[in-house]
Amino acid sequence: MGAGADPTADTLARSALVDDTATVLAAGGVDNARAEATWMVEDAVGSGPGELLATGGEPVTVGAVRRVEAMVARRLAGEPLQYVLGHWSFRTLDLMVDARVLIPRPETEEVVAVTLAELDRLAAGRAPGAVRAPVVVDLGTGSGAIALSVAAERPGTEVVATDRSSDALAVAAANLAGIGTAGSTVQLCEGHWFEALRQHRPDLTGGVDVIVSNPPYVATHEALPAEVADFEPAGALVAGERGTEALETILRGAAHWLVPDGVLVVECAPHQAGALAAFARANGFPDVEVVPDLAGRDRAVVARRAPATDR
Repeated sequence: MGAGADPTADTLARSALVDDTATVLAAGGVDNARAEATWMVEDAVGSGPGELLATGGEPVTVGAVRRVEAMVARRLAGEPLQYVLGHWSFRTLDLMVDARVLIPRPETEEVVAVTLAELDRLAAGRAPGAVRAPVVVDLGTGSGAIALSVAAERPGTEVVATDRSSDALAVAAANLAGIGTAGSTVQLCEGHWFEALRQHRPDLTGGVDVIVSNPPYVATHEALPAEVADFEPAGALVAGERGTEALETILRGAAHWLVPDGVLVVECAPHQAGALAAFARANGFPDVEVVPDLAGRDRAVVARRAPATDR
């Protein structure tokens, strides 16, 4: 570490390690250095969020100092903090994340909130005594953030999570194991968009309540921050020359899988939302809404099929 830290000493206090780590990160140009240093030290010593305030005087081991040093080196090389830590919080979950999957972001947490609201709306409209479990499909699940949040926050929901990347599904499987019994209704399927359902779950044709997806929606010509472009998987970010290719594929195919009154929820870039809403209306969805994120930017397109009585 920097001056004042002796990595061979086992009497260095946790608070001192945070101070020294923050100094090194700040000198290396890392924004929010103090917070990042705290997260690194918490991870290295195995303390929970906020515990360092009460335990700052406790000594750290040589191994913990070495672990922090390794994390600092990776961070100063530009690697995202989430990959450096190896996990990140998403709604109620703490998810394993690495370079095989996108980093879960706050915008996607809002997409989950919209999905849960639509599930609740559909449940409220069902006839009393209906026993069928609701079905949610998460296309392109990556780390499993969306699918596992639905399973954890709406117990009993059948959740099918797909991805064409076996590497991504390995991460999702690890996270699925981490949520325990809440994951008992989750199935992971390998395949590209709806091909995964055709291959593994053809029985869901016309029987899915909500399809949700955070697909690639960056165009090939769009510049991304180095921290994103150099480390996160390009296949989960870049859709093609227009940036809407994956979104259009999902919008074209979703109605075939949804129940009457079923819903498609897709995350998109703010500048894409208006055109995508029109595209949805032209592809079997009479009721379409654009939902903003917490920053007020158009972030999700919600497309609802007509109820059976209106068809």
